[in-house]
Amino acid sequence: MKFPGRRRHKHYFPVEDKDPLINQLGSDSGLKHSYICGIDQIVVDIEAKVDQAFLDEFGLQRGMSQVIESDITNALYERLKRDNMIDYEFAGGTIGNTMHNYSVLADDRSVLLGVMSENIKVGSYAYKFLCNTSSRVDLNHLQPVDGPIGRCFTLIDDSGERTFAISAGLMNHLRPESISQSLIENASALVISAYLMRTTANETMTQATLQAVHYANQAGVPVVLTLGTKFLIEQDPQWWAEFVEKHVDILAMNEEEGEAITGFNDPLLAADKALDWVDLVICTAGPRGLFMAGYVDDRFKRETEYPLLPGAIAEFNRYEFSRGMRKADCKNPIRAYSHTAPYMGGPDTIKNTNGAGDCALAAVLHDLSANEYHKLNVPNSAKHEQQAITYSSLAQISKYANRASYEVLVQHSPRLSRGLPEREDSLEQSYWDK
Repeated sequence: MKFPGRRRHKHYFPVEDKDPLINQLGSDSGLKHSYICGIDQIVVDIEAKVDQAFLDEFGLQRGMSQVIESDITNALYERLKRDNMIDYEFAGGTIGNTMHNYSVLADDRSVLLGVMSENIKVGSYAYKFLCNTSSRVDLNHLQPVDGPIGRCFTLIDDSGERTFAISAGLMNHLRPESISQSLIENASALVISAYLMRTTANETMTQATLQAVHYANQAGVPVVLTLGTKFLIEQDPQWWAEFVEKHVDILAMNEEEGEAITGFNDPLLAADKALDWVDLVICTAGPRGLFMAGYVDDRFKRETEYPLLPGAIAEFNRYEFSRGMRKADCKNPIRAYSHTAPYMGGPDTIKNTNGAGDCALAAVLHDLSANEYHKLNVPNSAKHEQQAITYSSLAQISKYANRASYEVLVQHSPRLSRGLPEREDSLEQSYWDK
């Protein structure tokens, strides 16, 4: 487990082969490891540049995420191949991207649940998915199916607007009995997306997801929901609000999805409203940066050393140096907020926005998992006198998430190919020291 963000020291707690007290525990008492578990529709992303005429030809609504039938899928793919319009083909999926990026950042295990083609041919979509997923992502719990996995076409017009056309294949056929109760109960977090609730009558993905959420809720494992797209939330925002309040502990969204579920177009107010339902909120807001909101017990609150910021909530970042806690664990809960502007002002040229939010979430999950990892191996540390769910402060997590998402914005793939550099000549150390 690499520890999140940047730290001043090489080691953050006793290392087993260097500390004699740890060595006394016995040679077979190696460090205990935590892991993150996620459920996803296993898909391959196909990216192409198109115009409005192309979208009209295949009956696609600009800027929306929509499911298409297999005959349209085949015609669409053949047209893209024939006219040499495909720019990139990547392993994809909101949670698949998040699990991959988490494992790259943390250099540790994550577990991905979903379906996978039982018979895989070299060059097939399933083959491409496996080849482009980190070896640290545990795929041993995927459910085999006799048929294709999904394909997601990301069609980008001249204005940069993205239209998603999804061919489901058998990606929504994960069965409830394929969910291991012990796997969920021992995870540091269960990560799901709103897309998992968009299924038809003969598909079982929604039931499987709800089964996993039930196991997590029973065991007190944090459930993390990423909203995915505003169009899905807008169909029934009241249902989503009730689902989040009942089952979800950590909510990830962008400003448009935040407005869809809360009714507030200001990302800070949307995050504040979401705290009525959950314990921690991550809201990405494009060029405005990233907002975080959470709870801390009054006796553990830490005031910021940064200037207090104006906003819809006056001086909202006052307690951003606090570590996030579950509201139920606070005797006197207070709300803490943080905001970080885009890393280095954002890239000069954005090559791809697809997956930037997933990478930001992966960084947040890394911090949550690091807290569990530290708790497992140094349970008597003074750090755990506070029942925090994060290892770092909201301010540090926000910086780390911004830094990680920057790596996706400056490349075409939604997945990281390497972890963040140990030394960054382009970045003053003071960015992390503050």
